[in-house]
Amino acid sequence: MDTSIWKPILYLIGFMAFAGLNAAYLGWCERKGAGRIQRRTGPMEVGFQGLLQPLADGLKLMSKQLIVPKGVDGILFRVAPILAMIPAMTSFAVLPLSGNIQARAMELSVLLLFALASIAMMAVLLGGWASGNKYSLIAAARSVSQNLAYEIPMLITVITIVMVSDSMSLRDIAVAQEGGFWHWNLFRLDLSIFMPISFIIFFICSIAETNRAPFDMAEAESELIAGHMTEYGSMGFGLFMMGEYLNMVVGACLITILFLGGWSSPFGLLPSLGLLWFLLKIYVILFTVIWIRWTFPRTQVYKLLNLSWKILIPFSLVNLLVTAAFLKIF
Repeated sequence: MDTSIWKPILYLIGFMAFAGLNAAYLGWCERKGAGRIQRRTGPMEVGFQGLLQPLADGLKLMSKQLIVPKGVDGILFRVAPILAMIPAMTSFAVLPLSGNIQARAMELSVLLLFALASIAMMAVLLGGWASGNKYSLIAAARSVSQNLAYEIPMLITVITIVMVSDSMSLRDIAVAQEGGFWHWNLFRLDLSIFMPISFIIFFICSIAETNRAPFDMAEAESELIAGHMTEYGSMGFGLFMMGEYLNMVVGACLITILFLGGWSSPFGLLPSLGLLWFLLKIYVILFTVIWIRWTFPRTQVYKLLNLSWKILIPFSLVNLLVTAAFLKIF
């Protein structure tokens, strides 16, 4: 049997299953986590502790008719939810989950991921624009301004990591951090004294890029009904939600690879469990993201934009210059 043919197919099936389970059960985890934080139970009726609730919700959405309102741009209205899913699914092809689990090794995998992230932003823009709804249009404009603002410090921070690792390959960046948490970029103060700040900047920007609270200006239910998703029902709404959760997973994977050593053991003496360490790290990050959503309230859009333009961008630029100086001198 020619393994060159079957290997990509098996990787595709595996990544689709991984993405699908995460998209379904992260919603369950969020609802249960929010319930615990707010002293209530969350889903309890369908299955033990509501474990079958994601399946019931999926069947409910698929059984409903996708209604296209009058006066909307029909083509763009239907394309937008698909655009929310495809970039996130495609990103898994170049993400190294362990030393030997990666569908496609690319030298410019960092660049590809950020190109795909820009396409995901287009999904929100098209969904809001095509809906023919003033609330959705305002949400689309907010989303564009927010993504532009937070992509700048995120990209500058990634440039510092690329400079330190001397590679744009995610695999090379993760391999360079093997040997214990003291080799992780998060703690490499010998490369730049601002590395922990770089981690915080990238973490904040990743939350903003996925439109999660307190950065959910594209939805803002208390102001814009449901924002860019106001006119969507059935699987149109479902695809937007799945895209959001998949983007959360991609963001957690990027944080793990760029700052937390990827699949390597936190301590040099502990065994390298590969995929298990990687999954443990990303789910700790995902829990933190969910925790933040149900802890911090949404603030004004102008304050969120000022956070990027007045604080994060200047700090990321200073970090870039300091890192360049450290590499040049030491």
